[in-house]
Amino acid sequence: MAGDLDNGLSLTEIHRFANGPVRVHGTLHWDILGLYREILYGLRAAGPTASIGIDSWAIDYGLIDARGALIGNPVHYRDARTNGVRERVLAEITSADMYDISGLQFLPFNTVYQLLADQLEDAETMLLIPDLLSYWLTGEIGAELTNASTTGLLDVRTQSWAYPLIDRLGLPSKLFPPLRLPGNPAEFGRDLPEQTGIGGARTDAAKQTSWTGKLWAETEQPTNWTGRPTAEHTSGAEMRGAEVGQPTGWTGRLTAEQTGWTGRLRAEVAEEIGWMGKVTAVASHDTASAVVAVPATDPDFAYISCGTWSLAGVELPAPVLTDESREAGFTNEAGIDGTVRYLRNVMGLWLLQESLRTWGNPELGPLLAAAAQARPFAAIVNPDMPIFLPPGDMPARIAAECRRTGQEAPGDLPGFVRCVLESLALGHRMAIRQAIALSGHRVNVIHLVGGGSRNTLLCQLTANACGLPVVAGPTEATALGNVLVQARAAGEIGGLPEMRALVAATQDLKHYQPQGGDWAEAEARIQG
Repeated sequence: MAGDLDNGLSLTEIHRFANGPVRVHGTLHWDILGLYREILYGLRAAGPTASIGIDSWAIDYGLIDARGALIGNPVHYRDARTNGVRERVLAEITSADMYDISGLQFLPFNTVYQLLADQLEDAETMLLIPDLLSYWLTGEIGAELTNASTTGLLDVRTQSWAYPLIDRLGLPSKLFPPLRLPGNPAEFGRDLPEQTGIGGARTDAAKQTSWTGKLWAETEQPTNWTGRPTAEHTSGAEMRGAEVGQPTGWTGRLTAEQTGWTGRLRAEVAEEIGWMGKVTAVASHDTASAVVAVPATDPDFAYISCGTWSLAGVELPAPVLTDESREAGFTNEAGIDGTVRYLRNVMGLWLLQESLRTWGNPELGPLLAAAAQARPFAAIVNPDMPIFLPPGDMPARIAAECRRTGQEAPGDLPGFVRCVLESLALGHRMAIRQAIALSGHRVNVIHLVGGGSRNTLLCQLTANACGLPVVAGPTEATALGNVLVQARAAGEIGGLPEMRALVAATQDLKHYQPQGGDWAEAEARIQG
């Protein structure tokens, strides 16, 4: 995606490519080299831009050896290698202590559990996926904060690597690179010459020394921050007791001196794509970028970033680390400017995607139209049941779960689609209502962004289930948030309120009002 702020805020699709896992000898991998190749194709097609920003999904990583080379293809988080690891860790370290340090939901595939299941003997550095791609483009190593906060190994209070926890787990501390913070205004691009030496002179519109508003969204100025905790934050026990909404001392700004991070593309990359440019640190966790682009004009909002996963929650100034929050499965992930993305992961459209794949990928439009006419609440499942996590025959699993809970399984494809979407809307309801109760944050409206915002049936069902208005869109919230943080790094736009106002003024949004339904009975049905 290329973003342009010359006349409002717009995106142009430059190059779209598939991103599917590959199973080799029983292990599910990402095709990371294929993804890197496609990024280079896209950069070549985009031509010279003011900046490049990289975001991706969270949790997964690549290991780098002493020569700077990748050790094997990154493993997909849906692989079975972490089975039982979480349970072994929590038998040694209490869930209360883990949560008090990281503030993270105990998902079985979190980075911490993946690392403990991995072979680390030859590894010198761990790079999350956006940081790995940035490393290949620039040769510079670092870890962007919003994505680092999803690992389970970041101190939620100090926003630094939790080295006491890392040591206690027996993980090598050398694996964790210096942290980078997105969103700080920065003088970038001043050292790039008029001539790239590749493809001749650059046009005025492509000069890094003159902002044009054209950016490549595919991370902001890093610092000499080491990521090491201060003396007063050396153990989970010493850090207990934060109340809901209590400031933690984290200001959202790193204060260490800036270092040699330039983001400048390596010469061989510039030669490959035909131009010289820079990578800017954005909120590299795709959900963090999506939340930047929530078109909120009222501060009392909740969000649902809906795609393969639905991440549903509220934006807070400080983490919520109560026992009730931990037991409800909520996570405290870093946003930009010191904000906290207080949310819960709901299984999302993965259930529908895998069902469609099992059925041979029939056209979705007619199925949704038929599902809209199907009988409401004929069958409901809890979308977060572990049986729905791995790839496979999702309709068979849904039918089995219906039978297990004393319900009749759907009898046709529209019935299955209705079951999936009502179950997902119910998951949204439970997550949003709990986020409100646990955080004390008032909510007047829900913003549903991402690919799920195009699913009108899901949006209406979510409004019905939550009993709140839903504003759907933008679909490409992640790319827009990526571009906006790049623009702010150049000093061309202000903070979150200004960015969100621009999104609200320029993007196509749809509004849904709640229309009722017996959602309390449906919730009681899946809760037993």
